[in-house]
Amino acid sequence: MQIRHLKAFTFPVPFKRVFRHASASRSQAENVIVAAHAADGKIGYGEGCPRLYVTGETVLDCAAFVSRYADLFCADVRSVNDLRAWADAHRSAIDENPAAFCAMEIAALDLLGKENSCNIEQLLGVAAGPPDVAYSAVVGDMPLPLYRWQLRGYRARGFTDFKVKLSGSLRRDRAKLAPFASRDPGPGTVRLDANNLWETPMACIEHLDALDDVAFAIEEPLQAGDIEGCAQIARECRIKIIADESVWLADQLEALADPSRWIVNVRVSKMGGVLRSLDVVAAAANAGIDVIVGCQVGETSLLTRAALPVIASAPGAIVAAEGAFGTHLLASDLTDRTIMFGHGGVLRGRDVPDRSGGGLGLRLDPAAVLVPLEVT
Repeated sequence: MQIRHLKAFTFPVPFKRVFRHASASRSQAENVIVAAHAADGKIGYGEGCPRLYVTGETVLDCAAFVSRYADLFCADVRSVNDLRAWADAHRSAIDENPAAFCAMEIAALDLLGKENSCNIEQLLGVAAGPPDVAYSAVVGDMPLPLYRWQLRGYRARGFTDFKVKLSGSLRRDRAKLAPFASRDPGPGTVRLDANNLWETPMACIEHLDALDDVAFAIEEPLQAGDIEGCAQIARECRIKIIADESVWLADQLEALADPSRWIVNVRVSKMGGVLRSLDVVAAAANAGIDVIVGCQVGETSLLTRAALPVIASAPGAIVAAEGAFGTHLLASDLTDRTIMFGHGGVLRGRDVPDRSGGGLGLRLDPAAVLVPLEVT
């Protein structure tokens, strides 16, 4: 396969509702979409979701990265082995631009699958995947009446696994967790997401000690990279720590000294693509560290589909999956078929595009409006 050229776009589709957490408030998708064109007319599509507060990237930064490396990427990448070698050779650049490379990599994988008449799992040598995937409900930080309305909606749809965004206000967070503490029968599985709320371990510990003891884990309570401080929280509060912004490479797992206290959130865009995500999941499984396969709020079905081989790669190590919101959140999807959860948060295997061949198995919706990203 020869990639002739890459083109970068964005798909700034509005959300059906505003999504808020401690680090950001978002009302539309923020992404870079890469199209990889082959000489025979086939096109592969990939997506990355830059987040300034996560990876330091903007959409325009991603466009500049694609423009800078497109010719070299097209000349060098003709197979999955080439793709992995290219990623290894440009690791430092990808570390600083993971969402941009993620879009390029997924586009290449999609095109390789189409050229070789195989799906992405076959291309990567990963099992076809579980027939069904159960996703978590993610409850944002919003005014309490809206929060309660959203929580009732999730429960009415049969969800039993919840991720709750904290506000940092003790009064509000107590009220948000009260329904889980009082529910009969049991509240289901609950974890918290602090989005780097606190500067010191003691500030977090005092907050958690004042809350109902309903959660088994908390995500990124301190500033990114404060591994020692998070370990202190884990010990004193007897709660697991979910590392998100603090871990994006397999070799960073060595810093997580006690595997029983840690979970790693593997978000494909944050990690820098599917191959690097698979590496982290494999390393975590070997180290005895559990994994959540996460998402970026507002991702389209391209990224949802790309995460499925990651979910399938180490089922024993993966404790939860996030994403597959599709048009539950987006006003419209980029693709002609939307991959999203149904009742109970379950994505049925039958609702995933045909896995017998064709890369991601998705086509762009003819009505979708892609905005070209021009680099000046």
